[in-house]
Amino acid sequence: MNLLRITLLLIGFGVISPINARAAELDRRQRTVLSTINSSIGKAAQSYFQGDYQASGQELRKAMTRIQMGIKANGPEFYDALPPLMQKLSLVHMKLELEGVALPPLRYPERPAGDSAMTESAPGDNTPTTNGESLVSFTQDVAPILTSKCGRCHVQGSRGGFNAASYAALMKGPPEGVVVFAGDATGSRLVETIESGDMPRGGGTVSPTELQTLKSWIVQGAKFDGQDPSAPITAGAPATNASPTPAPMITQSRGDETVSFVSDVAPLLVENCSGCHIDAMQVRGGLQMDTFTRLMRGGDSGAIVTPGRGEASLLVKKLRGTAADGERMPAGGRPALSEDEIKLISTWIDEGASIDGDATRPLTVLSRLAWAEKASTEELSTKRAELAESHLQLANTQGQPSATTTDHFRVTGTGSEATLELVGRLAEEQLQFATSVARERPNDQPQDYFRGRATIVVLPRRYDYSEFAKMVEQRSLPSDWTSHWQFDGIDAYVAMVATEQDDPETLRSRLLAPVVSLAVATHGTDVPRWFAEGIGEAIAMQQNAKSPAEQDQMRTLLLEAASTVKDAKAFLDNRLTPAQADSFGAGVAMSMLSRNRRKALESCLRALADGKPFEAAFAEGFGMPPEAYINQFLQYTR
Repeated sequence: MNLLRITLLLIGFGVISPINARAAELDRRQRTVLSTINSSIGKAAQSYFQGDYQASGQELRKAMTRIQMGIKANGPEFYDALPPLMQKLSLVHMKLELEGVALPPLRYPERPAGDSAMTESAPGDNTPTTNGESLVSFTQDVAPILTSKCGRCHVQGSRGGFNAASYAALMKGPPEGVVVFAGDATGSRLVETIESGDMPRGGGTVSPTELQTLKSWIVQGAKFDGQDPSAPITAGAPATNASPTPAPMITQSRGDETVSFVSDVAPLLVENCSGCHIDAMQVRGGLQMDTFTRLMRGGDSGAIVTPGRGEASLLVKKLRGTAADGERMPAGGRPALSEDEIKLISTWIDEGASIDGDATRPLTVLSRLAWAEKASTEELSTKRAELAESHLQLANTQGQPSATTTDHFRVTGTGSEATLELVGRLAEEQLQFATSVARERPNDQPQDYFRGRATIVVLPRRYDYSEFAKMVEQRSLPSDWTSHWQFDGIDAYVAMVATEQDDPETLRSRLLAPVVSLAVATHGTDVPRWFAEGIGEAIAMQQNAKSPAEQDQMRTLLLEAASTVKDAKAFLDNRLTPAQADSFGAGVAMSMLSRNRRKALESCLRALADGKPFEAAFAEGFGMPPEAYINQFLQYTR
């Protein structure tokens, strides 16, 4: 992320006001009025981030009044200069409404009579309401669209790790980040993927009217008007009339159980229930088992697990074929589980049906993590090589893939052999920046650094790179990306564009951030993406900002990015757009890389490498939990 890109992001956040060409055409008095309005909106935003919502509301009311008076006194030319201010005002207005502040309805003013000059578009996606527009209901308007257009893949199933079977699941989003940002339709990936034509797949389409409904709902705050956010959504039957679905009882492991859900039970369920109840295109019997929480909720017949009563649980009865309907699972011609496997599941239930992991993570991920924890370096290297070949076949890239290995990486892809060798050599060079914070252990072999060689996928065309992400990761990448990284507990790779025409310096720059981020992420199994991504971006920015002036400018921009974040909880709960989260995460990481905190960061990474959970490792290194550290960082920047 270079300085220009950060500046553009900050303009999008409203931290740096964009220059409006029409404002330059106004006279001095009119520009003064615009400046006064902009100042009121800025004070409103500042008060909001300081938690003084009433003061923020007062400033926002002043701005709204001044806008109306300004239009009345100055005519259409003044009106034509308003869109950037209205966009900023509408964002603060939406955030204050979410905090319960009573404000006048925000309606985009009508253009006064005058010359029909070409005006900039109205805020549209950033305006909560327009004249005559009524509020959009999630249960009556949005849920039916999601069910009919996304049902097979994301309501009845969890393609790409994304499930939208309930409002809560929709707002949580897939593992890579949320897809709905309240108040920001343009920045919401739900809208982006529909507008780009990437979704829905299988020949389905979202009509312009339906798309506008989704946009309006997001712009109005993406609010829920039902009784239970975790209840399933159904077309034609508003959730407001549905009986709330009781939340399942989740019990964490005590540590004295003889059967582990993550290591013993989850792999059995993933192997035998996928396609019908896990990652299913069409869920059978209303039973979704993608996560532990959904497993414990049960299906149309009710709960399938009764803690403490293994043989009496419907799950065990179905596996034995002794349920009332007599149908034995798994169905579809799959072989029945062995007696030892069924007994293992029954014993787990007898011991309390607890979980020794994250109840919200997909069972496929928990199962992979359990395997990876026991696997050797050689086994992980072999598995990653197999996954890379599978990924390239799935992406259907042009050309025959080839591969080469270095001490730490296996470089593969459809680029020329010379390009692959150059990328491998440059990746080894850039790894030195990662080892400056996440050091190699003295007695380890090089391939132990990533717990097996990490993969670098080299694609010579931007189109192939984009298709790789769509087919392998089930997502569309921003148009300016040329490299990124992924780690899911087993697979660890950097995907990048690299051609014979790219000079080494360009490829070095393209590799630095993802290589460092991947190194940090693989130091533990639960390292949050913001932490790994932030450190990679921060180190890359330090290296790319050569002169003292560039370094000072970079620090200033990162500090300004902090003004877009209300508090640590908003950041950690994924309530920012991906662009905001990446920029702010880089700022937090920059503070960790400072001279007086560098040793704390190194201590944190050593604790992660020793197998400690992220929260404990962070507290060991920095002397406080991540939320407290981020709040201190925010207090310092303000």
